[in-house]
Amino acid sequence: MKLTIRNVPVEISFTLVCIAAVCLVLNIFQGFLWCALAVVIHESGHLCAMLLCKSAPERVRISAFEIKLFDPKRALRDEKQNIFIIFFGPMFNFICFIPFYLLYLLGNDALLPFAVSNLSVGLFNSLPVMSLDGGQLIFILLRRRLGLGKAEKAVDIITFITIFPLAALGFAVLLSTKYNFSLLFVCAYLTAALVTRGGRYI
Repeated sequence: MKLTIRNVPVEISFTLVCIAAVCLVLNIFQGFLWCALAVVIHESGHLCAMLLCKSAPERVRISAFEIKLFDPKRALRDEKQNIFIIFFGPMFNFICFIPFYLLYLLGNDALLPFAVSNLSVGLFNSLPVMSLDGGQLIFILLRRRLGLGKAEKAVDIITFITIFPLAALGFAVLLSTKYNFSLLFVCAYLTAALVTRGGRYI
């Protein structure tokens, strides 16, 4: 499905619609909705920062596992603008987490899943993995000090050091619970994102 918002083409994958339908049938749609909203808030942070920098994305693609902002101007912007745009994604999630968690503490239990979803998305994207915001920030900062080649190698090492223990923990969780493979799925997603990056660091 395709539509246009403020002259920016937006593509919504059919797979996402199918997953939403399956979640609705399995009566887990509310959890899916909270997570989806947290991801939308995260990407809205990036988008707002891009618009503040007068650098709108070329197009937006919403798929089953991510919302991707195609940003061909990124290599042309200065480091401060790129750091500003990357930082705004997790920051929006943390900003949303605080008031909804406070409302939960005041007695509104229904808001806890949304608060936790925002905290989880913000923390997940802050991991020092190259395909995530945390890894992108580290790469930009290291490139300034070490140069492009050394920064790439350093971030690859940091990414491996981060993913490997997560994968080991994922196996431990799967063996102990016999069914919970969510952490392993996250590690597989991060690995796939790295492989399909095609050597692009910016």
